[in-house]
Amino acid sequence: MNIQENISLKAFNTFGIDKIARFFTIARTVESLKEAITWAKHQGIKPLILGGGSNILLTQNLNTLVIKIEIDGIEVIEETQEFYFVEVGAGVIWHEFVLKSIENNWAGIENLSLIPGTVGASPMQNIGAYGVEIKDVFHSLKALNRETLQMEQFEGLQCQFGYRESVFKHELKGNYVICSVIFQLRKKPEYHTEYGAIQETLENLGVKELSLRAISNAVIAIRQSKLPDPKEIGNAGSFFKNPTITSDHYQFLKNIYPSIPGYPTLEGIKVPAAWLIEQCGWKGKRFGEIGIHAKQPLVLVNYGDGEGEDIKALALQIQQSVFEKFQVEIHPEVNFL
Repeated sequence: MNIQENISLKAFNTFGIDKIARFFTIARTVESLKEAITWAKHQGIKPLILGGGSNILLTQNLNTLVIKIEIDGIEVIEETQEFYFVEVGAGVIWHEFVLKSIENNWAGIENLSLIPGTVGASPMQNIGAYGVEIKDVFHSLKALNRETLQMEQFEGLQCQFGYRESVFKHELKGNYVICSVIFQLRKKPEYHTEYGAIQETLENLGVKELSLRAISNAVIAIRQSKLPDPKEIGNAGSFFKNPTITSDHYQFLKNIYPSIPGYPTLEGIKVPAAWLIEQCGWKGKRFGEIGIHAKQPLVLVNYGDGEGEDIKALALQIQQSVFEKFQVEIHPEVNFL
């Protein structure tokens, strides 16, 4: 175990915010993770677990031990007539796992191509895109209890998946470290092309026959056309979750704003946060080193030397303006630290 001191986290978060970790280490195995947590306990501090840094906004220096998870491995641990059960280390880059799945004809996550972050964060957020969520392909996960240092297994229902939610963001927040995830991937694909612009993009790409790679390429093309590359412009992807409102509220807004989009769900009507934000005039706005992306108003960006505190303040202004105009609350997907 190598504990470093006073390390810049600029390279470890996709916003590119330059904040300092008092202590920093990388855990490539469960044993090294246990050692790091034990070390932190002896120092009287609660460590911060870091994956790909794609879903955080650093607003201050971190006076603690930051443990970056780099537990590797992709392995088929079981196979049935219908499924491959694939165990993946929490430190594996999500998109690399998607590409590996396509290469091996493991079906189910092709619609989740190019989502930033690591595999370990995927069930925490119940990441999703274009009609597919983690809960649809999830079997179980193995997590380290930070108090007992014992490994525990969580099945689907125990994770309490919701829209960009799980038990690990609420009741069990900070209690466990996800070390690996087991996915249930299909041998026979079930293609999802009805969401967003996938069908149109497939046609534009000249795809005659559906395949996992064709779906993935279409999703990648769509995402690249809308979302900035964090290597070029600091960002954390979609900053806000799409809100769900009541049918009555939606109809009230529809009478005033006939073009407002809405999608029925079991909980009500889901309204795109991007539409709400754009209607409030935020799209493409720039304030010094930070702003709102010109192509996708859901994305807040750091153009270079922006501060996390300023991005947080901008996010609050956007939330307030959306509520004042539509009486709709939008909530961040990004975690403020």
